[in-house]
Amino acid sequence: MSAGQSAGLGLLAVILAALPFVLDNPYHFEIAILVCLNATVCVGLNLLIGYAGQISLGHAGFFALGGYASAILTLSYDWPPLGALAAGALGVAVLAHVVARPILQLKGHYLAMGTLGLGVIISIALNREVELTGGPDGTIVPPFSVLGWMPFESLEWYAITAGLMFVTVWLSLNLIGSPIGRALRALHGSEVAAETLGVNTASHKNLLFVASAVLAAVCGSLYAHFSGFITPTEGAFHHSIELVTMVVLGGMASVFGAVVGAALLTIAPQVLTVFHDYESIVFGAVLMGMMIVLPRGLVPGLVRLVQSVGFGR
Repeated sequence: MSAGQSAGLGLLAVILAALPFVLDNPYHFEIAILVCLNATVCVGLNLLIGYAGQISLGHAGFFALGGYASAILTLSYDWPPLGALAAGALGVAVLAHVVARPILQLKGHYLAMGTLGLGVIISIALNREVELTGGPDGTIVPPFSVLGWMPFESLEWYAITAGLMFVTVWLSLNLIGSPIGRALRALHGSEVAAETLGVNTASHKNLLFVASAVLAAVCGSLYAHFSGFITPTEGAFHHSIELVTMVVLGGMASVFGAVVGAALLTIAPQVLTVFHDYESIVFGAVLMGMMIVLPRGLVPGLVRLVQSVGFGR
């Protein structure tokens, strides 16, 4: 881990520790919790898209599967929530491993369409299996608990989700600096060149696909328990697009960029409600303006801008 990454990780820790003293009502805590969950999913997705160069338009499906696994196992089969979370993550890992090899053989737009098709299949299944999932109306989810302890307070949920996000960021930064991370960057540059250097590209792509899918499933499970309810919209196509947009806006191949992008796109719709009927127009205009000014994404673009100013001096 570089000095800059260590400094960024320290700054993130300070911000996460200070936020509870700034958030003054349950609604603000709820937004902060959603930011942490979205950021965790986006950090994993950024490893897949930004570093391995493998686009995925179906990750919301894994998010929804994790949530529904927790809902069904705890509600219908009396599983402990932590066990249901682990079972959901394991099931998603198996599914991702099975579909990864054929899907990740595709390139470019074909890969995007393949992952989109997977997400659509999951969404249709969640809507059609009414007896199991509740269909379009969704299903309730029992409270989360660990050995009898239930996080009812917003602060407790914030501690869980913020801790998960911080650990995910820390692990991702260490992964990027490892031989696997260097292999991923080589794979992104050119698969043929990476293979000639002895990199098992298929294995590395599968590893990232499974890891990012499991992260999405874990966050989906926590989200389901936190909200107490889940519907198939969590696995819909537009949710996958939102996740990819967060990654692109924050900056691909930037772990902190994924966190910033998730935070902005989670908070922005709440702030822009003051525009009422014009909320979507203003939101779209802001996104367009950001990408025009900083086409590499917010964090890489701002870092490059600061470095250019510093060198100019």
